[in-house]
Amino acid sequence: MQKFSIKTVAVALSMLIVMNACQKKTPTSLQPGKQSTKTGLAYGNGKSKGGKKGLKDTKADNGFVVADYKQQALGPDLVFIEGGRFTMGALEEDILNSRDDSKRTVSIQSFYMDETEIANVHYLEYLHAIQKDSSEEFYRKSLPDTTVWADPLSFNDSYVTYYLRHPGFRMYPVVGVSWVQATDYCNWRTNVVNANMAQMAQGKTAKAAKTKKGKKGSTEGAETFVASSGSGTQFRPAVESGYVLPNYRLPTEAEWEYGAMAMIGTQYGNDEAQVNQRIYPWDGSTMRNGRRGRHQGEMLANFKRGRGDFAGIAGRANDNNITTAEVYEFPANDFGLYNMAGNVNEWVYDVYRPLSHQTVSDLNPVRRDGFLDDAKNYDKKGNNSMVDDKLRVFKGGSWNDVAYWLAPGTRRYIDQDSATATLGFRCAMISTGRNK
Repeated sequence: MQKFSIKTVAVALSMLIVMNACQKKTPTSLQPGKQSTKTGLAYGNGKSKGGKKGLKDTKADNGFVVADYKQQALGPDLVFIEGGRFTMGALEEDILNSRDDSKRTVSIQSFYMDETEIANVHYLEYLHAIQKDSSEEFYRKSLPDTTVWADPLSFNDSYVTYYLRHPGFRMYPVVGVSWVQATDYCNWRTNVVNANMAQMAQGKTAKAAKTKKGKKGSTEGAETFVASSGSGTQFRPAVESGYVLPNYRLPTEAEWEYGAMAMIGTQYGNDEAQVNQRIYPWDGSTMRNGRRGRHQGEMLANFKRGRGDFAGIAGRANDNNITTAEVYEFPANDFGLYNMAGNVNEWVYDVYRPLSHQTVSDLNPVRRDGFLDDAKNYDKKGNNSMVDDKLRVFKGGSWNDVAYWLAPGTRRYIDQDSATATLGFRCAMISTGRNK
């Protein structure tokens, strides 16, 4: 009886193994299979056949290439932000009575965002590149306005001269940059990173990629890429190749706010329950670290506590920075993003409208222009309004702002050609085919 049971189990296991082996694999974007599920024609992979250089296997696949692809390459400094639902809008009292940021529920698709603000050294790299590759006029238009530090009633003269270019300020956030200049930087960065990826695809990087076998020129396994200093390239792979990153750009207001709130840190269990809402990019209602340990009581952001109080007293400074701080100075939030409150305000993509909360989509909301709320409806010419299609939103609070403006839901606006000593930026990018 025992032998019969063991034999029965063995047969059952054998049948199960055979059934699993015969199961049809469902195609995915990362593994579409070797042939079309609709036509039955074989896919080419773009690789050489028979060891002959340049000879593609086009006989069986009719020339249609489906390249090998693992996942979207991780661009330099980018952090993956898993999408989801959140309550967008101000949680604090509307002290200005602007009524332009009512709470509403929206959903954000997964995306990438820089873990830090763009620092002076990064912007100097950009200026160096465009000075070689662009016109003198464009180079001059790209220069930050260093006079934003000038103040007849403050001795900030040294910042005017040294803040952007002195090595001591390399990792401090660039300021004096307009929305237009920030957008130009995003476009340049897109070209540089993709040019470098194109070189890797050709096997012509300065430091050739190596496979496990030590062969030069391969791009297999390369998932991170470092931008070169130049922006031009004669070869750019097709989008279908997987060697092209989506465009760098300014984050939308909704993306920025979602990334700053980082509500992923308030979730427990598997029932979508969040135990608390956040006023700032961290837990609690104060600006100090409430967790026990050697960092307990330390400030979590660089801001102005009150009139004339930018950093406390010598020997007992609260945030240790009178003006800006280095971009990695304070702890990152639960998404791994630094300085999403304080240090410098940050440009976002959106045009400002006081009724944005009423007229935008609840999926990936953005305000591009005056659609449904045209600028002509506002009396700017009569000096009764400032609203037009060049008014852009900025968020996050700065070293010169009180704590109220550090809440991610608060919003302010300024002309897209303006610049201040309290305003910088960071880049974002869509996530292709990945939500988590």
